[in-house]
Amino acid sequence: MSWETVIGLEIHVQLDTNSKIFSGASTSYGSEQNTNTSLVDLGYPGVLPVLNKDAVMMAIKFGLAINAEISRRSIFARKNYFYPDLPKGYQISQLELPIVQGGSLEIQLNDGTKKEVGITRAHLEEDAGKSIHDKFSNQTAIDLNRAGTPLLEIVSEPDIRSAEEASSYMQKIHQLVRYLKISDGNMQEGSFRCDANVSVRPFGQTEFGTRTEVKNINSFRFVENAINHEVERQIDRLENGDHIIQETRLYDPDKDETRPMRSKEEANDYRYFPDPDLLPLEIDQETIDKIAQSLPELFDEKVTRYIEALSIKQSDAEEIARNMQIAEYFEATLDHFSNDAQMVSNWILSEVIGVLNRENIEINAFQIKPKRLASLLSRVDDNTISSKIAKNLFNQMLTSADSADELIKQQGLEQITDEDSINKIVVEVLNEFSDQKDQYLEGKEQILGFLVGQVMQRTQGKANPRLVNELIIRQIKN
Repeated sequence: MSWETVIGLEIHVQLDTNSKIFSGASTSYGSEQNTNTSLVDLGYPGVLPVLNKDAVMMAIKFGLAINAEISRRSIFARKNYFYPDLPKGYQISQLELPIVQGGSLEIQLNDGTKKEVGITRAHLEEDAGKSIHDKFSNQTAIDLNRAGTPLLEIVSEPDIRSAEEASSYMQKIHQLVRYLKISDGNMQEGSFRCDANVSVRPFGQTEFGTRTEVKNINSFRFVENAINHEVERQIDRLENGDHIIQETRLYDPDKDETRPMRSKEEANDYRYFPDPDLLPLEIDQETIDKIAQSLPELFDEKVTRYIEALSIKQSDAEEIARNMQIAEYFEATLDHFSNDAQMVSNWILSEVIGVLNRENIEINAFQIKPKRLASLLSRVDDNTISSKIAKNLFNQMLTSADSADELIKQQGLEQITDEDSINKIVVEVLNEFSDQKDQYLEGKEQILGFLVGQVMQRTQGKANPRLVNELIIRQIKN
């Protein structure tokens, strides 16, 4: 039997606010356990939550970016369940009237295929604390620093049909929230994670199969692996005459398997009801319009501008725009050197990203700031130095605070552009390598590279290679 996979993702995005969603406690990462807390987060009797306005503005910004409907009136509810890292005994979330309803995102797969994935809703809620099982022998520790951290939960329609599509959709959401600057998207710190609802059904069947929910997946690779494993597990059970139990499962990346966590609850199991301590959230149209006007240039728009206005190759434009911080570095470099955007793109995609990957750092920690890179490229552009020398200087600038101009002056690296000086060396080379000259005249054009290399070697790489090329051909033909 042929099976069709049906997937929906629930992505939890930590919003980049300074304080928690209902209290003034800090959201900073890495603090000592149980220090970023307040009486509200700890669930003390009589304390009242106060909604964080910044979290609301960020949710609206996301909704507008996916062309969703922004609810002028939304309600916070209590989702009741007991767990040690949830001191109040309930989580404040949204159910019936979320702040964002509808919307969609277009994803692109590895083969270039594009697909639109519908988004059901995005709602605000608070995060729970964290249970730590390996700190003390036979005991579980509770860290409530995360309790009350603002989350935006983004729920997709069950439109996803493969693990690859799920990973592409997750990456697109990750890219979007970083572009909007509403989240740092740091997966290692728990700022971006997802739950995958997975089911299978025979091809042609319209009714959905029984789904399982794989919880707390925090990498694009893991979401693919977890879904593929869960799909195989479900198909294997069904083809052996078993049935699928609706349950919550955990993915173990070390064993590459999912395992049961608990039976899957329905909404009524949580006894949702409107939170009596929080008034309905009313948003005026003026606020929505103001946020709409402040939306930044997003990925697709940026790629189009790079191609049309800067004449960059499409593949390069997409690669640069894929990471907002890389795009900002690229544009900051262009602010100081705008003569050749493709040259800037080439250097960033090869030299700069090569260093980032080698040193495992983000672009904001990169040693060569945009202005310094621009000055280096300017010296290539005006023929002061060759590209080969520029790459050597680039490596020096990784450990030196000197500018390109200072290094060029210190090392006497100015490119030789005087035609007479270069021509004398060209004549010497052609006289010494007359056999190679004859081979070129016989049609072996690759010999030209050898002759150019000989001239460059004798000028210690300082001669302008384009001019060397021209002068050799001119001398040979004469």
